[in-house]
Amino acid sequence: MPKIPGISQRDAVRIFEKLGYHIARQSGHIVMTNGKQRLIIPRHNPINAITMGSIAKSAGLAPDEFRKLL
Repeated sequence: MPKIPGISQRDAVRIFEKLGYHIARQSGHIVMTNGKQRLIIPRHNPINAITMGSIAKSAGLAPDEFRKLL
């Protein structure tokens, strides 16, 4: 079982907005930035758990921290 669950794209955007990221642009993917770092969120429902884990790791979140933000 993955440490981070697969979630919808809207939930992913909501979580990263809580962390100070904002949407820079949208097309086939959603690009979010906090001014220093860029995250690419696919428009899948749900986003695969492994992919979501990789995105969270890029943002500097541990699996436990990510689950608390859900």
